[in-house]
Amino acid sequence: MNPFKDILTSENEIRDLLGYPSEVVKRKTIHHIDVHCRNFISMSPILFISTSDKEGFCDVSPRGDAPGSVLVLDEKHLVIPERPGNRRMDSLRNILSNPRVGIIFIIPGLEETLRVNGQAYIIKDENILDQMKAKEKKPLLGIGIEVEECFIHCAKAFKRSGVWDSKTWMEGDALPSIPTILSDHVNSTEFTEEVIRRGLQESYEKRLY
Repeated sequence: MNPFKDILTSENEIRDLLGYPSEVVKRKTIHHIDVHCRNFISMSPILFISTSDKEGFCDVSPRGDAPGSVLVLDEKHLVIPERPGNRRMDSLRNILSNPRVGIIFIIPGLEETLRVNGQAYIIKDENILDQMKAKEKKPLLGIGIEVEECFIHCAKAFKRSGVWDSKTWMEGDALPSIPTILSDHVNSTEFTEEVIRRGLQESYEKRLY
């Protein structure tokens, strides 16, 4: 049984409640990587990339690395290195099905973010990948982005959350136990909490690159 009531089904209904964007918001989108966007990307150690398959099933995935690891080729193209992960390949499989992507670049301590939208390609160009080595290891693949939109997103979400204020952070013992969660979700006597914990530690220590 659907618990949601009074569902809005048109943009006009939403606009009646929320209104329209300011002139600055309407005009802030650019369609290339200018010097400001290039500088922002060079300082960002983490991004989130959103993808969906052709049926509309969605995914958002983090990509983290040293600042400058995302390679800007020119004002319309950038490349995200595909470092070792869990091999689910959600983003990559979605891109094969539907190349439209959205990206948010984050700089720690800065509450505004940079949003980039465009078309993605999975690339194996050795000349490009050679430029993206980390810890003397070259990524096997890259996600190439043909940029269609760039714009700064306001700081309200980060201000409301206080995410950069360490006083709002929970103590370690109060945080969710990831091995416990994974062990319960996997639901197998073979993969106990301790087995999961050791596996995560080994992965983080030996298979980051």
